[in-house]
Amino acid sequence: MKYKVLGEARRYALIVFGSAMFALGFDLFLSPNGINCGGISGLAMVILNVWDFTSIGVLSAAINIPLFILGLKKVGRQFFFGSLIGMTVSSVLIDYLAPILPVMHIDMMVSALLGGAVTGAGLGIVFAEGASTGGTDILGRLLKRVMRNVPIGKVMLMMDIVVITLTGVVFKDVNNTLYSAITLTVSSLVLDKVVYGADYSKVAWIISDSFEEIATRIDKDLDRGVTLIDAQGFYTRKDKSILLCAMKRKQVAELKELVHSIDPNAFVILQDAHQVLGDGFKRYDINDL
Repeated sequence: MKYKVLGEARRYALIVFGSAMFALGFDLFLSPNGINCGGISGLAMVILNVWDFTSIGVLSAAINIPLFILGLKKVGRQFFFGSLIGMTVSSVLIDYLAPILPVMHIDMMVSALLGGAVTGAGLGIVFAEGASTGGTDILGRLLKRVMRNVPIGKVMLMMDIVVITLTGVVFKDVNNTLYSAITLTVSSLVLDKVVYGADYSKVAWIISDSFEEIATRIDKDLDRGVTLIDAQGFYTRKDKSILLCAMKRKQVAELKELVHSIDPNAFVILQDAHQVLGDGFKRYDINDL
């Protein structure tokens, strides 16, 4: 019970941190330069440039209400409450930070790059914790359940293209659209890196005449399962046994030392593996990104 409470506290703390990072990037680099990061916040920025009747944070919160109802029905209570915190923190801080942050006299290109990187990292942290900051983030999460093979950052990018196109129309400057496109691209790449980057493992293919000893040591010393695959050398036509082993990245150096100590001539191939599922790794969840 204690660890479950601590785990939930850590999760909500990261959601708050990621939402604050998003708001900071938006207010510091994007909004002052008319650069759009897409999403509901970007849409609110466009609307308020035409009808200035409230603040970006308040309008974003208002647009989010029907989307949150949809998210509660389709994704679940944990996602709903996490996203409610993310939306509240980001909306409040966008309004609160805007008047107190210093005006950054930075080149538009630098602002677009930095804004995309900071907002993308913030969204990535929130998404990685199974939540969102509301708006199109919720739609993106729902679409991801259908588009299972498309990274979440790319799903978000497709929806946000419409918003940045409106930016160019409203601001009557194609440069705003182009800089916004740069921001969205950077944000998408950083978001995917944050969400998926920590979930990469390694797969090792090992070919050695000492495969029995190597497999035994991997099982004993690294506590990793090993699969034995029958193969045949093309040149010699001799039967071979290939060891296949998935492991955490931090175990790679230990594996290489282990194999080399047994057979210095062993042939080892290491590959990146994304989202290894099963015993000793992450379990599959339909809500996973």
